[in-house]
Amino acid sequence: MQRGLAILRLLASANETGARLTDIARALDLTPPTVHRLLKILVEEGMAEPDKATKRYRLGIDLFGLAAQAGNPNNLRDICRPILLRLSATLRDTIFLLVRSGFDAVCLDRSEGPFPIRSFTGDIGGRVTLGVGQGSLAILAYLHAEEREEVIRFNLPRMQGVGIIDEVYLRTEIARVRDLGYASRSTGLLPGMSGVAVPVLDRDGHAVAALSVGTISERLNEERLPVVVDILKRESAAISRQLNPFDPVLRRPAAVLGSGSA
Repeated sequence: MQRGLAILRLLASANETGARLTDIARALDLTPPTVHRLLKILVEEGMAEPDKATKRYRLGIDLFGLAAQAGNPNNLRDICRPILLRLSATLRDTIFLLVRSGFDAVCLDRSEGPFPIRSFTGDIGGRVTLGVGQGSLAILAYLHAEEREEVIRFNLPRMQGVGIIDEVYLRTEIARVRDLGYASRSTGLLPGMSGVAVPVLDRDGHAVAALSVGTISERLNEERLPVVVDILKRESAAISRQLNPFDPVLRRPAAVLGSGSA
């Protein structure tokens, strides 16, 4: 099962291009016969589909049906969807809902604004290392102290070469986010892009998600930033009041959304 899931994750990273059997075998350090057998099962179950012309494999349509159901446990997306739509209409920017999945943050939902942007997580289901980008930093800053330290120790090696991020920078930014209640510092990794995010907190004040705005830099100037932050904090508080403390995406996100180290 782990090998089959690894293949699905690799196909997801290949996007619409797909991947050849030999490429999958090489990337996952598996034998071609093993990959062939697993791909055959995935195709039969509708989780993958072959392109006979290019001899590449892509994710199957049945997988997206399952993902749509799995991505909405205990109505988290139902709760947040109207808020995301309202925020994108009010702010005229793209709004993201991020949740923690192990050592990563995953985009659970998004609502598009009128301006073309790039983001760390990309589309729904995209993931980014916790601590990279405003949304994931807002989550990391408001984890339990023990969890936060575990994530920092695990993720620092994963952040090597990612712009200016090192341990000093990361810990400084975490302290800054906890002091301000939001994350807005740009690392310059996405030129021309800016963002701001606030955590969605449970009843104990620990992050279970984040609301994030992604926009072009000139739209998030010093004058507009406080206004956007106030609006995000108000909507975040509204979500917090509706949270089900037993929602598996909040208490066991890695089990619901996948392993954190993927």
